[in-house]
Amino acid sequence: MRHSKSMYWKLSAYFFFFFFTWSASYSLFSIWLGQEINLNGTETGIIFTVNAIFALCMQPLYGFISDKIGLKKHILFLISGLLLIVGPFYIFVYGPLLRYNVFLGAIVGGLYLGVAFLAGIGAIESYVEKVSRKYDFEYGKSRMWGSLGWAAATFFAGQFFNINPNINFWIASVSAVILFIIMMSIKVEMTESEMEQAESINFRQVGHLFTDKHFWFFIVYVLGVTCIYNVYDQQFPIFFSSAFASIALGNQVYGYLNSFQVFLEAGMMFLAPFVVNKIGAKRGLILAGFLMSFRIVGSGLVIGPYGISAMKLIHALELPIMLISVFKYLAANFDTRLSSILYLVGYQFTSQVGASIFSPIAGALYDIRGFANTYLIMGIFVFAFTTISIFTLKKDPKKPNHLEPQTQTSSNMELA
Repeated sequence: MRHSKSMYWKLSAYFFFFFFTWSASYSLFSIWLGQEINLNGTETGIIFTVNAIFALCMQPLYGFISDKIGLKKHILFLISGLLLIVGPFYIFVYGPLLRYNVFLGAIVGGLYLGVAFLAGIGAIESYVEKVSRKYDFEYGKSRMWGSLGWAAATFFAGQFFNINPNINFWIASVSAVILFIIMMSIKVEMTESEMEQAESINFRQVGHLFTDKHFWFFIVYVLGVTCIYNVYDQQFPIFFSSAFASIALGNQVYGYLNSFQVFLEAGMMFLAPFVVNKIGAKRGLILAGFLMSFRIVGSGLVIGPYGISAMKLIHALELPIMLISVFKYLAANFDTRLSSILYLVGYQFTSQVGASIFSPIAGALYDIRGFANTYLIMGIFVFAFTTISIFTLKKDPKKPNHLEPQTQTSSNMELA
């Protein structure tokens, strides 16, 4: 029990500083591209597309390796090491390359950001979720600290950006040093049985997933619902800052709002496991989808900073329910030995595929039709796919009341 608490706090601290590092360097990414690098909406859409392509190339690899090595922390070591250079990379490599040639900068930046953050987060989340099952604590309560880390960095990001964007990048590197020290202190014990289960994973078992119609129905949900929220968020800071008398004021207020939203998100991340355990993983996914469609459509209908801010805050309810529901849905309906592959391919990889398709389309629509009209189109799209998923997602299996939802399917859902 004592070791379980120690593991919970170490992984929670790791989450906090990973998200702090990510937020400090990335929360105002689209504003940095537009105001500092002077890219237009289409060029910004291209940057996000390239980032998504590199991330999706890494996610299946991360997933297979993660399941194959079990609870060993090799991937955490790689990601933590890459984060140490985040500040110098943005300042001395990424920014100058984008000014020199957008496509060259996009490729170099996409490689780094894809491996370290965009695919790295999925590998970290799936790793912590595995450890949470082993040491008997709720994943959502640990992931909550990641939201707090993002909020803590975002709270000052807008102010620092107005002074000098490079301040945020240097803060990110300092945070990464702390992250690396925490990572080195984490020691997860693996039993002989756990090592044998991990080593038993092979490509035949992975291929079997793609013959399962329920896996494909889940992928359809991700393509039609969850990836749209990523596309929506990409250039939202630009839309938000345009509602203010000056862009500088908009940047500053966005930093405060985003920080407040993520603090709410952290609180909801603590409560989300209780909510999802009550209503079930499938209903949790459906609820998150309808909340998302309401938020996106509302962003296109409301007028002024107060209305836009209200729509932004719905994210604090939607994301925790979706993330916890995804893990519990996958654990309830598929082989838990493949948990990293299921999450990184079925959820993260599919989201990035969708983002690589929809990001340039959304970027062009922003330039042609404006943000409000584009949000209406996106919101209706999400609503339609959420409705379809009511009939296609698998019903939650009935489980004995005394068992935890996230720990019960490995024995009876093994692949042939």
